[in-house]
Amino acid sequence: MGKRRNRGRSQLLSTMTKKQKKHLRDFGEEHPFYDRVSKKEVKPQICQLSESSDTSHSESESESEREHVSGYHRLLATLKNVSEEEEDDSAVSDGDTNDEDGDEDVPVTEEIAESSETQEPDDPKEKDGEEPPDTSQKSPEEFTDAKHESLFSLETNFLEEDSGSSSSQRTSQDPFQQHVNKELKEKDIQAAASSSPTSQQLKWPTLGQLVFSSKFWKTETFKPPKDIDLKSLHLQKPLESTWGKTNSQFLSGPQKSNSPFTPLQKELFLIMNSYRDLFYPERTALKNGEEIRHVYCLHAINHVLKANAQVLANNSRRRSQKLGVGEDDDFRDQGLTRPKVLIVVPFREAALRVVQLFISLLEGDSKKKIIVSNKKRFQGEYGSDPEERPPNLKRPEDYEAVFVGNIDDHFRIGVAILQRSIRLYAPFYSSDILIASPLGLRTIIGGEGEKKRDFDFLSSVELLIIDQADIYLMQNWEHVLHLMNHMNLLPLDSHGVDFSRVRMWSLNNWSRYYRQTLLFGALQDAQINSLFNRHCANAQGQVAVRNVPVTGAISHVLVQLPHVFQRMEAQDLASVIDARFHFFVNKILPQYRDAVMSHTLIYVPSYFDFVRLRNYFKKEELNFTHICEYTQKSGVSRARHFFLQGEKQFLLLTERFHFYKRYTIKGIRNLIFYELPTYPHFYSEVCNMLRATSRGEEATWTCTVLYSKYDAQRLAAVVGVERAAQMLRSPKNVHLFITGEK
Repeated sequence: MGKRRNRGRSQLLSTMTKKQKKHLRDFGEEHPFYDRVSKKEVKPQICQLSESSDTSHSESESESEREHVSGYHRLLATLKNVSEEEEDDSAVSDGDTNDEDGDEDVPVTEEIAESSETQEPDDPKEKDGEEPPDTSQKSPEEFTDAKHESLFSLETNFLEEDSGSSSSQRTSQDPFQQHVNKELKEKDIQAAASSSPTSQQLKWPTLGQLVFSSKFWKTETFKPPKDIDLKSLHLQKPLESTWGKTNSQFLSGPQKSNSPFTPLQKELFLIMNSYRDLFYPERTALKNGEEIRHVYCLHAINHVLKANAQVLANNSRRRSQKLGVGEDDDFRDQGLTRPKVLIVVPFREAALRVVQLFISLLEGDSKKKIIVSNKKRFQGEYGSDPEERPPNLKRPEDYEAVFVGNIDDHFRIGVAILQRSIRLYAPFYSSDILIASPLGLRTIIGGEGEKKRDFDFLSSVELLIIDQADIYLMQNWEHVLHLMNHMNLLPLDSHGVDFSRVRMWSLNNWSRYYRQTLLFGALQDAQINSLFNRHCANAQGQVAVRNVPVTGAISHVLVQLPHVFQRMEAQDLASVIDARFHFFVNKILPQYRDAVMSHTLIYVPSYFDFVRLRNYFKKEELNFTHICEYTQKSGVSRARHFFLQGEKQFLLLTERFHFYKRYTIKGIRNLIFYELPTYPHFYSEVCNMLRATSRGEEATWTCTVLYSKYDAQRLAAVVGVERAAQMLRSPKNVHLFITGEK
């Protein structure tokens, strides 16, 4: 039957004129004007195209001129109604279409067959079997998990009846719905680009001084309520029941019965749930690190569950109503790629704790355990062995809290969440949440000119969480800036997206105005402030905590020591580096060249300044040694020994070495801070090193600090805000403070 039918169709096409063939290509059937009249009745010959061609005029144009096919038209030609593909009747009709088109010998039908073949990889079940887009990975297994693809696919799953959907009234008040459904206009975007933000200040009971700012609308401030009701927060199931159990370790006494949040968590979550950008610079590993991690994990999992529930509910509606693709804009519920949340953490231990929190929030104390795929592998790669840590290693408490567990800083992992199940090591383009370090993302994003690079998975991130931002200053801040420069860019490939389901603001390349950024760190730093101000453009506005330090780190210096602060002048911020170097070489260093001023430690926060000073000392043939984060262990021991014995007059020490090692340098008599430390408590730690080898020379100890007016934040953290203001306003360039007096 098939051969006879194809033979007859070939004879028919061979008798057609060029105009008839062109019309057949354009419209899929013969034009009535060219119908042949014969004694026999001949049925009109119809060439069946794929279903998507009926809904898009672009495909007919692309088929008529193959050499002018654009990438965008190819994407439109691959649109499918995924829910209808599962119906048996549509599957049969697709198969018949492929059979009929594939057997033709005419170029028109060959093009149709080719277009039907290009549609096959768009099936989400099949694309995972191909080589993953993240080709820069060391092991492709990180991005292939075909075993669990169908279980966690958003396209082929539907909303479970027991999970239910929120009522219309609750949905309208849901901050998530209000945020994603808010429509910006072109004039709003243009006005925001040219205007300066409006800001207001407000003091909250726990967070302190807050600055609300916005470029889009008039700044709205709000006060936190005294009591908080979980139902008013619009938490998705099952978070309302599991949050209290998961967060119980931070609650005690009457507070546990009154509210499921601590005072800090309550105020932070109210800001998060309003979908404003947030910068909180008082997150410390010792004090409130875990408390904050719990609350941002709650917000992240709540956002993902709501977004996925919306997609699955629309899948069910489309299947029941059998609507065609693009017929209803109410179904626009996705981004250009699936990843919605990106959590940036510095170490594998932090990623391990985040995933454990996700499991606890979905599981709670329920007897029914959730499904966690690849859990054993995850625990093996992200866990740590307590026996690996030397038992006699003694470090400060904050060091122990930061460097606990697995401190590897090169990792990334995709997490998919669907229907009380968690899929670890999910392919990036099939993940809801990405957890990674800046270095792990940098190796994927790559640089200009590199062949193997990919950053499309960052195109539709709706929630960006950067935790422990201060540690990235000690790792490599350039990786963070590189990541922010590639956030929410239009993807270079379609990655199987259904454009009829993509939100219009995502298609308009306005995703950055809808992305919420949560930034947590341990200090106020100019580089972190710059990142928050330049790369956070959320239309909902920004909230920054701006508390000033009342007492500085100098109050924790225990030794009796005179502190001489010398101010240098600089024309602008760009000239500070050169001005500091020339001031040190011409004014400070000549005072310490005398042999009497031996045992001088020079503390250098920037590695680039360290290299510059080291080269200068070598050129001048000064008697010095140096220790940096790249120095081998034997070199560190040798330098410490020479400095202690006085064989080397100067010791150059980088701040990053002190951050990662926290060695006590013995033999210090004279201390020079080439620049104020990044961490304020490092100032008191280094000063207290002088008492490590106290041999009666306390009267000769000296401490000199260089600063400029551009170091106002660091200066306030060291000496206190009142003293810093006086020092910056005073015409004197030298200020003296004495600590350790009885």
